[in-house]
Amino acid sequence: MQSMSYSIVWFKRDLRWHDHLALHTAASHGTVLCVYVIEPRIWAQADAANQHYQFVLESLRELYAGLRRLGGQLHVLTGEVPAVFAQLHAASPFRAIYSHEETGNAVSYQRDLALGRWCQSQGVSWQEFAQFGVVRRLASRNGWHTHWDAHVGQACLPTPELGAVSFVASPLAQQLPPLPQELGLTLFDPPQRQRGGRAAGLAVLESFLSDRSNQYRGGISSPLSAPTACSRLSPYLAYGCLSLREIVQATLRQRTQLPLTASRQKQGLSAFISRLYWHCHFIQKLESEPEIEYRNIHRAYDGLREHDWNQAHFDALTSARTGWPLVDACVVMLRETGWLNFRMRAMLVSVAAYPLWLDWRPVGHWLARQFLDYEPGIHWSQMQMQSGTTGINVPRIYNPIKQASDHDPHGRFVRHWLPAMRRVPDSWLFEPWRMPPEVQANCGVIVGKDIPSPVVDLEQATRAAKARLFALREQAAVKSAKAPIIEKHGSRRRDHTRSTSKQISAKNSSQLSWEF
Repeated sequence: MQSMSYSIVWFKRDLRWHDHLALHTAASHGTVLCVYVIEPRIWAQADAANQHYQFVLESLRELYAGLRRLGGQLHVLTGEVPAVFAQLHAASPFRAIYSHEETGNAVSYQRDLALGRWCQSQGVSWQEFAQFGVVRRLASRNGWHTHWDAHVGQACLPTPELGAVSFVASPLAQQLPPLPQELGLTLFDPPQRQRGGRAAGLAVLESFLSDRSNQYRGGISSPLSAPTACSRLSPYLAYGCLSLREIVQATLRQRTQLPLTASRQKQGLSAFISRLYWHCHFIQKLESEPEIEYRNIHRAYDGLREHDWNQAHFDALTSARTGWPLVDACVVMLRETGWLNFRMRAMLVSVAAYPLWLDWRPVGHWLARQFLDYEPGIHWSQMQMQSGTTGINVPRIYNPIKQASDHDPHGRFVRHWLPAMRRVPDSWLFEPWRMPPEVQANCGVIVGKDIPSPVVDLEQATRAAKARLFALREQAAVKSAKAPIIEKHGSRRRDHTRSTSKQISAKNSSQLSWEF
């Protein structure tokens, strides 16, 4: 390999070859080495799980095959990125690195800083491209939506033609990817989770646009209808198997092509586009303030829950033993599928934050491992919003009994995931712990044995939590500190005349993310 004769395309959470600006730009400048690095430090973090790793490996296999069809090869290496690139450069110097920007966790942020320093010391150019409608070093939120419109409005880049890209082989020997246990990951992998790869993502997109989007409006709140009514595209967007731009443009095309009689489906597609906008809105928060991952957005909330940690409450939540059937059923569904609809996610965090009075950070790490579609920017913003620590959002405190009555009135969801509940009479479905002893004996379900008793008294614990939170919110110093947070992170009124923006409203924005 001739010295300084090639550049590196570094794949991260952009596991595709279609609409891949880094690959296209690098190819236009000469010979390319395609690299993905399995980073032990990243996988050792508290937000990483084996299901994420397996989804990545599945996506890498398809990316490998896709690049082979272009006449090239994906080189999967293991190590810490600055050290791996230093080894590549020492073996055969390269002139540049091309990649997409990543708004990840604190470890990936520190890694990028370290790589930037190494590139500067070696005279290597590192060019990054926007993956989403997120702006690096954003000066002001004013007019942010114009950046989003511009990003999704650009033409998608096609797959490079066969032979149009000049590839080279890695000067480093490749090994098989590490086993999960070698990365410190547990072996559990949800048996019903979605599988990785671009082909699977395209199939999900097609089924949503052509059929399932008809259920979108009115269907995404209930855990019964949401598995099919929701797009289910979130993991494919989180790992870049599909690009945001191609999803938005495919949705706009489908909405335009539908007949006037398909008003319900048109409305569903419009609502879906709005959620894609809020997807980037929340990631922008973490991009602008990386500390959101581990520090309260409103610093007056420091100490609100951190010093009252109750391990028994956390264990009850994570083991599906809270005693509230809908909560426990959601935890079981997560364990089996790696997915849950937004309202149920918000309810889990609300239950953790208020009646169980648990700090959002360890709960957030646990949920990050449960969510196959874990996206740090969305996840940590939502953890704080639903826990009431942003200081600028009205707290949403979900009552799991009311949520069950509203969204699972006949107990189909609860009974599917909690077999013992199948024997509980309908009249005791929402509060089975109140069954008289003779009813328990007749149905063969003993509270405290076959099903758990509630870990706390829901009404009393929620009332106490509200009192503590609202007493803090009403303090003058807390109120006065809201303005800078709103200026930095608050949404702005949209220009409703724009084609991609006209269906997007700031109303109820806290409902418009996490999954879609």
